[in-house]
Amino acid sequence: MQVLKTGFHSWCAGQLAEGCKRCVQGRKLVLFITGLCGQRCFYCPVGEKKFGHDTVYANEWKLGHADDPKELLEEARLTEATGAGITGGDPLVKVERCCEYIRLLKREFGKDFHIHLYTPLRLVTEERLKALHDAGLDEIRFHPDLDDRTLWPRLDLAKRFDWTVGVEIPAVPGYARQIKEVIDFIAGKVSFINLNELELSDTAADHYKLDEMGFEPKDSASYGVKGSDVLGRRMLAYAQKKGLPAHFCTAKLKDLVQVKNRLKLRAESTALPFDVKTDEGTLLRGCVYLRGLEPGARTKERVAMVPEAERIRFLSELKARLADAGVPEEKIIIDVAHARLIIPRSVAQRERKLLRSHGVPALVEEYPTADALQVDVEFV
Repeated sequence: MQVLKTGFHSWCAGQLAEGCKRCVQGRKLVLFITGLCGQRCFYCPVGEKKFGHDTVYANEWKLGHADDPKELLEEARLTEATGAGITGGDPLVKVERCCEYIRLLKREFGKDFHIHLYTPLRLVTEERLKALHDAGLDEIRFHPDLDDRTLWPRLDLAKRFDWTVGVEIPAVPGYARQIKEVIDFIAGKVSFINLNELELSDTAADHYKLDEMGFEPKDSASYGVKGSDVLGRRMLAYAQKKGLPAHFCTAKLKDLVQVKNRLKLRAESTALPFDVKTDEGTLLRGCVYLRGLEPGARTKERVAMVPEAERIRFLSELKARLADAGVPEEKIIIDVAHARLIIPRSVAQRERKLLRSHGVPALVEEYPTADALQVDVEFV
């Protein structure tokens, strides 16, 4: 078993876990099952709008109701997912929801739809693990506390079930001793360890401490923490010597491979006939926004203040005016959620004077995600 560089900006010793193989293809849906968690990891990147709140997301799509996860199934179809990774928060806070969703996904997409789950050890019991196993969970990844090994023996409970067991932890600079202790403890007990490059976060959650602890980005273009990549590769070599298959997952892999591939798959499913798809997985399109609801400060809040029925009425009237002015009706798409009409870029450029008299026209580059996160907006 050698330490080798992969073709997707990471290093591994031994075989990648099945969940990782599908992840790098962009075919793993990220299922954020709840923001509730009893753990307070100082490096947890989860944003304050999610952490501590019982909310569910399928990739970037917030589910309207946890007990009616229709958005989950639609997101899986749109991204051509062949599996899902369940995360949080701590999924075991809502273990019944986890089991329900696992059964739903397996029923909808077949037994080969690969599902893995991340959890700290705080709520691990044989009963909860059995429920997950019986529901059809394929792979479980534990996140042991690096500063307190009291609960580490709970890892042994997972070996009682027929599934893949792994450990996943960040490569925290200054924690070489603790990471070696984890590797020593799990070698021969689990199938693999994943070491993640530690990344800074913009979260305002109270327990997040990386900034005040003095951690810095490795360069101006990355959220990766200085020293984490060097430590990660050192620990990978240590795991290899212990005979433990290991993978060091970099920030670059997540951004340039995993997310990019997932975005490109979703773009293929959601792009309008006149949208331009980029190699980065973004969409180029023209838009006409309702006045006062164009992109800017607190856009989401401003849009939310206008009742949906009113937005539909205003946008329908705007579409009719543009159609009367000669814009082909089939090239005017109403987007109620973002208070805009979507049109070809060529129309936005050619008819900008006309469009300005009715709304706020713009050339937009955005992600093909449910939240339509914008990369660039140029008002015309």
